[in-house]
Amino acid sequence: MKRTLLVLLGFSLLVVPGTTFGQAPSDLLSELTKSHNYVLKRISSYDRTGGNDDYRPLAAGETLTLLDEAGPGEISHVWITIASDERFHLKKMVLRIYWDGESSPSVEAPVGDFFGLGLGQYFLYQSVPLAVGGDKALNCFFPMPFQKHARITLTNEGQKRAEAVYWNIDLRAYKAALPADTLYFHAQYRQAAPNKAFPENKINLDGKENYVWMEATGRGHFAGVTMSVIENQDGWWGEGDDMFFVDGEKLPSINGTGSEDYFLGAWDFGGKPFAYGLFGAPIVGAELQGGRWSVYRFHLDSPITFTKSLRATIEHGHANDRGDNFYSVAYWYQTEPHEEFPPLPGVEMRVPRVFPVSSLQK
Repeated sequence: MKRTLLVLLGFSLLVVPGTTFGQAPSDLLSELTKSHNYVLKRISSYDRTGGNDDYRPLAAGETLTLLDEAGPGEISHVWITIASDERFHLKKMVLRIYWDGESSPSVEAPVGDFFGLGLGQYFLYQSVPLAVGGDKALNCFFPMPFQKHARITLTNEGQKRAEAVYWNIDLRAYKAALPADTLYFHAQYRQAAPNKAFPENKINLDGKENYVWMEATGRGHFAGVTMSVIENQDGWWGEGDDMFFVDGEKLPSINGTGSEDYFLGAWDFGGKPFAYGLFGAPIVGAELQGGRWSVYRFHLDSPITFTKSLRATIEHGHANDRGDNFYSVAYWYQTEPHEEFPPLPGVEMRVPRVFPVSSLQK
């Protein structure tokens, strides 16, 4: 039990103590020689009659419960695929996760954004905690421990019925309670469509007008972010610095040097897409109005810790001088209860579109 609890308490994602993420594949193999004290359960959409209709339809306005299980346990993997003719259904279906009977979800995001598809369209990429396989296979490997209960729902806020939703969720069921200080997984969607531009600004020290990825109160650590961008004007969108305000700081104790630098690329990403385990830019567009970009960064090597609160932000342009569209999901672990999330933007507001700067300035 001790080894398993260390995996849950630290953000080590199936990596045993004393190892690094660069060694993760061999660590997974080495774990096969050790005994484990959980029972693996599979919660899925399989056909209970023994037939081959291993899916559920999801009508407009309805909600599917994908998982409803008592604890203690840990969700180790979530796989979902959706058959829908509705454009931008990835933006119109909302994934929510609730821990231990809470009324306010700890995870709330359009299903595509949660898996890093923030432009409302499918594309393939691979990272350590999230991956999209051919052709529309949505995968999440973030460990999600819980003490008493877990519930996962998917709501169709679109106009058309989804003909089929398939899911497979792997759950480790434990007999003994998890340690009292076990941290819970959280994920929050935010957007600015568009960001408000402040072209007159020359400096930005306090991050007052920054785009906010997340705000949390409690104790925990920030695990990463996925973000998509639609340019509303020509030029380079990525001169914004990341700024993290820990435990009520007025000035950020963590301050970066530019958007592509935070996402561990360089020089406008070199005009080429890439996707690695902890960082990537799987969609790299043109530096023109209408340009589309998707990026991600995971702090699995050194999560950003907080004991009271965290405000994670990034500038939109240098000193917030650009008005592009940002769509993001932040991922973190913390104690419960959590601060209630801001209201989710309405479904039509979530649909990606260009807001020409000329129209914004009228």
